[in-house]
Amino acid sequence: MGIGLGVVLIVIGAALIWALNLDISFIEDNTLGWILLVAGVIAIALSLIINAQRSRSRTTHVEERRYDA
Repeated sequence: MGIGLGVVLIVIGAALIWALNLDISFIEDNTLGWILLVAGVIAIALSLIINAQRSRSRTTHVEERRYDA
């Protein structure tokens, strides 16, 4: 979910920066685009870091005991 959200934020931010020319009264569209673009990159980076930590902590230790009769 984090990677998908990051990609969506990057796409919306890039569209606001380079493709669209909106008239937003309280913020410039380029500024909002850069904020969304950076937020998307941060979301992807955090998602990859969290997934790497999860995969590292899921190691299973199996102890084998043999009894000779």
